[in-house]
Formats: sequence, structure tokens, C-alpha cells
Amino acid sequence: MALKAVHVSDVPNLDQVPESPSVALSSARLPKGAEVVRPPWKAAAFTVVGHRGSGMNALESPDRRMTAVKENSLLSFNRAARFPIDLVEFDVQVTRDGCPIIFHDNTILTEEDGNMSEKRVTDLFLEEFLSYGPQRENGKVGKSLFRKAKDGRVLSWIVEDDDSFCTLQEAFQRVNSNLGFNIELKFDDYIVYREEELAHALQAILQVVFDYANDRPIIFSTFQPDAAQLIRKLQSIYPVYFLTDAGTEIFEDVRRNSLDEAIKLCLACGLQGIVSEVRGVFRNPSTIARIKESNLSLLTYGQLNNVPEAVYMQHLMGINGVIVDLVKEITEAVSDFTRSATEGREEQIKEGTRPKFSQRELSFLLKLIPELIQY
Repeated sequence: MALKAVHVSDVPNLDQVPESPSVALSSARLPKGAEVVRPPWKAAAFTVVGHRGSGMNALESPDRRMTAVKENSLLSFNRAARFPIDLVEFDVQVTRDGCPIIFHDNTILTEEDGNMSEKRVTDLFLEEFLSYGPQRENGKVGKSLFRKAKDGRVLSWIVEDDDSFCTLQEAFQRVNSNLGFNIELKFDDYIVYREEELAHALQAILQVVFDYANDRPIIFSTFQPDAAQLIRKLQSIYPVYFLTDAGTEIFEDVRRNSLDEAIKLCLACGLQGIVSEVRGVFRNPSTIARIKESNLSLLTYGQLNNVPEAVYMQHLMGINGVIVDLVKEITEAVSDFTRSATEGREEQIKEGTRPKFSQRELSFLLKLIPELIQY
């Protein structure tokens, strides 16, 4: 299934959103380009998306590929563009002075006077945010960078090929124009946001998108259910996907806790698809049919997507695409099995036989089962 964009006429755009005390959108604040209808993006038969560019940084991992290049950087995006991928996924937050920047974590850590300093990213002004890490200006030294691992350890953020932080505008201007963007609208999982706060951030992001996107393929995604609904109301040019942990992690907001809830939210809000933690899909494969019956697209994310066998099984199951860290390895694997699948279908048509699982497919499934049991 192609990732579907809808026409502006389907849902009110920015200048048609009803006025309310919580979201007052004056015509002077409308992002330029909101009225332009862009052609729907036709995705590949099986979509591969680079996670935070050419892969996230897992500083605690012994796998050197996970610290090869700074995640969410211009360098990482353009390196991913060397491979046959459709999109890069990255996280966008808005600074205190209203600038959309690309950064994953809710907080940023540095060492000051021998003590660890931790600040919320959205509390920083743009200039301060850009002062962390490598600097573009010759001779200028940025603040040291650290990051919290899942086990609570604070690790020095060191990668093989480092790069400066960047803004969303810079990504549009300096990343290969043929590469699509999966813009994750990043909000803190444990903060209850007022609608005005969400609207302020989303309007700032949309202004940059409408000013600089041109014909670049774009989808929006977010774990924040209210943000997903609001970005869909504010624009109907680009597809909106709801991100879900699909029950692998539980939140107070029940809309985040299952694929069934994700389907309900998408249908209620006119969203175009779901991005699920892959383990949630493998544990509930029957939901794939319900998602397709609902005319929704399904992408997945998670560590299992760095296992070629797991990606191959998703291809067989009818999932539309995967978000991956190991871009080189997974694009090579996808190229191999999609080519084999095409050749196999041609043979089946010639022979008039029903499709059958090959020994290769069965072998992959058997290898995959232990991977799933570990999680």
C-alpha cells in the first residue's frame, strides 16, 4: 500500500480551523504554503526508513555501527541518502524562542565546573542549544556532551564521525532533496500538554515545512495522541502517522497502549497510518488485517528491525515498511528478498500454482522465533 496523502479539501486547513480559546489561529500566523496541494507520495512496495538518519547512537552497545556517525545530524541524513531508502526519520522539538530543532532526548547533558548539568531542550534558546557539541565555526569549542543510557549510566557522547546539531530549516536546505523526511513531532511522554502548547510548537514546525519543503516527500508522526489529531487539523497536505508502543510499554493514556487503540485513534482523527513497535505486531499479527481493512498504512520500528529475518517476515506479512538503524545491511537484504519475491511470483504465474513458503522462508521464521522469545 502506498503511503497516502489527502487533499486539502478533505479537512479544514489552517485558515479554516474553528476559533477557540485554546487554539486561536489568526491569518497573520498561517504558515505560507498551507493552501498548496502537493501530489501524494508513492512509496516503494516495501519502505525502508533510516532511524535518526543512518541509525541511532547506542553508546552502551558493543556494536561499533551504533556509534559510527552522530544521530539526527546533517552528516547522518546525507550518509543514509547513499542507500536506496525512502525516508529518514528524525525528532523535532521547538526551542524556547520558537525554532524547530532536531534532537531526540528530552534533556541535554554537559559537564560544567566538574558537575553534571542537565537542561530540558525546550527550555533552551536556539543559540544555547547549538553551543553543545562540535561547532561549525573554526576554532570554536562547544560544550561537552553526555547521554543517559537506559540503565541510568551517564556516558560521554562520543561517535566515530561527529557533527554539529542542526535546525529543521537546515535539514531542508542541506540534505539531499530526493530524500523524504519522516518528521517525528517530539513531546515528553510524561507531561500533560495544554492544546495551546501543542499548537504553538506545531505551528512553528509547519511554518518551516511550508517554507522549505518544496516537493520533498514528507510524513508526520508522533506518540502524542493530541498532537497527532491537531497536526491533522492544521494541515491536510502531508500524511500523519500515529506512533505506538503497542503494549510493549504501558502509559496512563490508554490511547498509547495497544494497536486496537491506535486504529481507533486513526479512524477517529482521519490519520493515514500507524508506526508500531515491531514486537507488538509480531505478538498480535491479526491486527495487520484490521489495519489494512481500515485503509491504513503500517510501518514498524524497534531493534528487531535490524535483524534481516525479522524484516523479511514483515515483508511476507504485508507490513508496508520498517524504520531501521543498520541502513546499509537492511537495504541490501530488502533488495535481495524483494527481487527474489518478484522472480518467484513470475514463476508461480507461469506454473499456475498457489504461493508456497520456501525452505528459505521457513528457515527465517525458525530463526526469528528465538529473537521474539527474548523480548
